[in-house]
Amino acid sequence: MIELYTTNSEGVWFGVVTDKEEILATNFGFEGKRMLEGLKQSISGASEFKHAEKPSAFAERITRLMKEAYDGKTVPTEFILNMKRLPEHTRKVLYVASFIPVGYVSSYGEVAKAANSYPRAVGRAMATNPLAPIVPCHRVVGSDFSLVGYGGGLETKLKLLKRECRGYTSEKEIPVDGRKLRVFPTEFVLKKVEKR
Repeated sequence: MIELYTTNSEGVWFGVVTDKEEILATNFGFEGKRMLEGLKQSISGASEFKHAEKPSAFAERITRLMKEAYDGKTVPTEFILNMKRLPEHTRKVLYVASFIPVGYVSSYGEVAKAANSYPRAVGRAMATNPLAPIVPCHRVVGSDFSLVGYGGGLETKLKLLKRECRGYTSEKEIPVDGRKLRVFPTEFVLKKVEKR
């Protein structure tokens, strides 16, 4: 049975949809009703689900990890993200984006290169990311390090990135299935924002 669980932590709503020990969707937001609608939309077409009053230990653990990710902490990723219902291209883009570590960002173009795609197609996949903040779409920015496109609002994207600053100073390449994903320190984005 698919389980949907939501919780509020310090004024932020976190929600997860699980099927046994697999994550189907996650969402977070400041308005519980809106966050829940987004979560349900992420699983539209899925078989029946129940809204759990008391979560499974797995669902509770995932919402706790989501809160830690929201707070800018590095979280373990040993859980299974079930993306079978998503188009193949979206799965590939989300998979690549999941490699962007805390303290770094990448551009739509760089994610596109690593996913063998196009920047606009990456933008569409990021806009419909059903696994935020577990898959960190907030770490995907414009090629000039500008803040662009984020369903939760650019102010939220900026707050998330500020929490994730680690003082890194140089870019690096991350291997992803035989390709390379270039990532850049989050500070590059913050400097760009400060100049505006």
